[in-house]
Amino acid sequence: MTRDLYLAIDVGTGGLRSALVDRNGRILAFSHQEHEQIVPQFGWSEQRPADWWAGTLATIRAVLAKVEDAPARVAAICACGQMHGSVLIDDDGRPTLDAVPLWNDKRTVPQVEAYVARAGTARGLEISANMPAPAWPAFKLAWIAENRPEALARATTLLMPKDWINYKLTGERAQDPTEASLSYLMDWRSRTWSDELCDAVGVPRALLAPLRAPGDVLGGLEPGVAAELGLAAGLPVLVGAGDYPMALLGSGVIRSGMGSDVTGTSSIITLLHDDALVDPQVSNVLTPNGVWGVMTLLEAGGDAVRWARRAFHDNRRSYEEVAEIATHAPPGAGGLFFLPYLSGERVAEKRNSRAQFFGLKAETGLAELHRAVLEGVVFSVRRVLDTLPDGMARPDRIVAASGGAKSALWL
Repeated sequence: MTRDLYLAIDVGTGGLRSALVDRNGRILAFSHQEHEQIVPQFGWSEQRPADWWAGTLATIRAVLAKVEDAPARVAAICACGQMHGSVLIDDDGRPTLDAVPLWNDKRTVPQVEAYVARAGTARGLEISANMPAPAWPAFKLAWIAENRPEALARATTLLMPKDWINYKLTGERAQDPTEASLSYLMDWRSRTWSDELCDAVGVPRALLAPLRAPGDVLGGLEPGVAAELGLAAGLPVLVGAGDYPMALLGSGVIRSGMGSDVTGTSSIITLLHDDALVDPQVSNVLTPNGVWGVMTLLEAGGDAVRWARRAFHDNRRSYEEVAEIATHAPPGAGGLFFLPYLSGERVAEKRNSRAQFFGLKAETGLAELHRAVLEGVVFSVRRVLDTLPDGMARPDRIVAASGGAKSALWL
C-alpha cells in the first residue's frame, strides 16, 4: 500500500493536537485533547510532560481511526510545539520535574535581574540577538539550579516540549535551531550553542542536546510505541521545530520583507529579514527555512479570550459564540477597557503587570466585557508594534494566522 499520509503533532499550551495530512497538504483527520495549565501562584505557569504524552497517544489513535487504512499509509511523523518549556530528563529519559515551567512563566524574573546586574545586556545581545527575558530556557535553568538543585543534579539533557515527545517516539535526544534561537544560549551567527553564554548564565553545557535541522530525520519510531499505536516500527520521525516558526512556514511567511500576525495563546508580530536585527527593542527567532524573524510578543492573546470563556461561561460556550456575543457591543465597548496581562507581560516596564478592567458601569453587560477583552488584546498589540525600531522597513505583506485569524471581528 502507498504510504501517502503524514502524521503531524502539535504540543500546544492549551492542548495536544494530531492530524493526518496528505501529500497535497489537506488535513484528512484532526484530534485535540486539552491539558491542564497549572498556576501554583501568580506569575507561575506549569504543565506535566506526562499529560503531553498521554495526549499524543490519544490523539494519534483518534486520527488513525478516522481514515481508512491509515496506519499502513503513514509515511513519516513530525512534531512542533510550544517553545521554551524546559524539560530536564535523566539517563533513563524520565523528567526530573513532574511539572515544568512554560514559556509564559515569570518566576525567573529575579534570575534575569541578577544576571543583568552581574553581566549587563550588551554582550548577551550581541551573541544571541536577544535581550535577557524570563521566558528563555537559560533563566529557567538558573531558577531550577537555585530552587530545585536535586532536579538539575539528576538531569542529563534539556529538551523542549516537542523534543521530549520526539524522545518518547524515538529514544533520540536533540533540539533544533528555531528553539535554540530563543534560548539565550545560541550564537545567532554560527547557529551553535554558545559556551560563553552558558558560562555567563551558569548553565551546564553538557545538558544541551545536539542541534539538528528541522527537516532532518531524527530517528525511527520505537517498536514499543509503534505496537501501541498500530504503526510500523522504524517510521521516520523528523526533528521538527517550535510551533511559532512552524506557523510562519505553514502560513507562507517565508521570505524577507513579509510580516506575520499570529494570535494563538499569545499574540506575536514578526517581520522577516535575512539576518537578525540586533536591537534591544525586539527579539529574533530563526525560521525552519533559515530566515530570521524579528518579533515582538504579547503574552495574553487568545489566552485572554480563553480566560473570559472560562470565567464567564465555565467553558460551556465556544470561542465562536464568545466572539459573536462581543459583536453586540459597540466599538469601544461602551467605554470599558481591558488590560490583558493575565500572566504578566514581557514587553513592559513591569513584567509582573496584572490584568484589569477599567470603566465598569451599572449598564455594562456580557457583550461589553467580551468586546473589551478582544479590543484590549488589539490595543496591546499596537503598543508592542510601536516599540519596533524607527528605521525598520515595513513589510510588503502581512499574513494573519492561528486562532485569532478565524474571528472576523478581531481581524
